[in-house]
Amino acid sequence: MQILLIHGLARTSLSLLSLELRLKAAGYTVQHFEYFAFVESFDQIVQHLRQRIRQLADQGSYSITAHSLGGVLVRAALGEEDLVEPIHIVMLGTPNQAPRLASLAWKIPLFRWFTGQCGFNLSSAEFYQNLPGLRSPYTIIAGTSGPRGSLSPFGDDINDGIVALDETRLAATDKILEVPTWHTFMMNHASVQRLTLKALGMVS
Repeated sequence: MQILLIHGLARTSLSLLSLELRLKAAGYTVQHFEYFAFVESFDQIVQHLRQRIRQLADQGSYSITAHSLGGVLVRAALGEEDLVEPIHIVMLGTPNQAPRLASLAWKIPLFRWFTGQCGFNLSSAEFYQNLPGLRSPYTIIAGTSGPRGSLSPFGDDINDGIVALDETRLAATDKILEVPTWHTFMMNHASVQRLTLKALGMVS
């Protein structure tokens, strides 16, 4: 089966190299979707992703593994009814609810310049209200090593340093797989990779 890997905000496909090697070793064919939020709008990226998904689906069955913003892009792209749905979607630290940290970061000019429409969307409750859900089966993996307490922007809520555990939830009934890791590098964590392979193995 083909796996499409999608990196997170301010990252590149190189951030998923370790996961790619694990997937290839397990016998999967791996492709990447690359984007650059500081030169492309969210809408442009989504349109390019839809085109890529159409091309991938023409080659046979496929699944998607996406880190952080990558999962948000997947939800937006798959909102078009004419796309062939992936067999399974694995989301790594994806903020499926408006992340509180994005609202704070959007006040910083450098963040606004570097992330553009992608950063604005992450900070917008209205954007999330209109973001489609997923029709394909999916697995959510979240990190839990972020700071907690009175000095943390998350208070006592479990988080991965960027996204709170509850912010990764897409539906109230979701069973979130928790791993003691940080958001930025969670795709390199052995347990995250093992859980990703297990989720994909259920449908391969």
